Amino acid sequence: MTSLAPQRSAGIDVLRGLCVLLVTLHHIHLRFKLNRFDVKTLLPEPVARVAFWSGYLAVITFFVISGFLITSLSLRRWTSLDQLSWRQFYWLRFARIAPCLLLLVLLLSGLHLAGASGFVIPSDRPALWRAALAALTFHLNWLEGRHGYLPGGWDVLWSLSVEEAFYLSFPALCLGLRRVRWLLVPLLALIIIGPFYRLSLAGQEPWEEYAYLSCMDGIAFGCLAALLTAHHRLGSRVLRSMMALGSAAVLLIVVFRRSALSRGLEQVGLGISVLELGVALILIALSQGVGSTVAARGTGWMRSVGRCSYEIYLTHMLVILGLMPFITTSKPEGAGIAAWYAALLLSSVALGWAVHHVYSEPLNRALRARRRSLPSQVGG
Repeated sequence: MTSLAPQRSAGIDVLRGLCVLLVTLHHIHLRFKLNRFDVKTLLPEPVARVAFWSGYLAVITFFVISGFLITSLSLRRWTSLDQLSWRQFYWLRFARIAPCLLLLVLLLSGLHLAGASGFVIPSDRPALWRAALAALTFHLNWLEGRHGYLPGGWDVLWSLSVEEAFYLSFPALCLGLRRVRWLLVPLLALIIIGPFYRLSLAGQEPWEEYAYLSCMDGIAFGCLAALLTAHHRLGSRVLRSMMALGSAAVLLIVVFRRSALSRGLEQVGLGISVLELGVALILIALSQGVGSTVAARGTGWMRSVGRCSYEIYLTHMLVILGLMPFITTSKPEGAGIAAWYAALLLSSVALGWAVHHVYSEPLNRALRARRRSLPSQVGG
């Protein structure tokens, strides 16, 4: 019997909100370091390591959440994945992804042509039209892996390239393989290939982190977690054990990463896999009610951030890069630097929230309304 998760999980929204804040803080901190500000004393070193250097791990967590949510929502809409409508699936993805992506590409192109500091693509990198094409056809990660980093506003789109490349093939896998047990084969293959692929690319920056097969195992973990949740109602003891084990795995990689290094996980490419497994276990527990009540207490603001995480992620570099020339000119020190960190973080959240509520979500709803046969939106 299929058991579907609640339409909206407070715990998952909190997790999404926390992840996008960590990504934003990482990029803020990186810009201050690149501009040679003294930021060593902002936070104690163990705290700073988690707060300022967990951005990539947060993106990996997003991949697992994405796979879980897309699979869960597809099961809710079509009951079974072999009944999935590929036309409706692609339209739903277009409605959610395209408005903000198109807006960002237009803004970045305009800022490049205007010569805005921090937004101009260097002459030794691909031309503007090539960057825009890569962003819109989901291979910007490949472009950067081959030619080097683009300005930060473009660079964030590497993860969207990985994610949407996976979802371009998702309907074909579901409809072609038909049965869940056959769908498990490519998902498990991605999970097995992931650590070996990361290991084979070690030291090849940025391709080491940006390659499709270096990250798609996270989405596969999320898909498997959603399939397990949908087809099996687990007991409370098992779910609590999953939550505990998953939390321990995430803490090991994110907070106690030096212990993970000492255990050789990174040397064999398994550090990211442990994180992905941990997040998948947490999602299973959250989706079946474990921790949901606790996660909902006093977290309204964080859940709101989580619901806008896509827009915050895509637009936060507009704030950071846009204000850095002014910050470098004013030369803040000590408490002034900390105040700028807070201001940049809050401004990034505010911009993403505004884009979500004023622009992308209204367009999302309008585009979905054009397809009268589509189910009404459920999260995502």
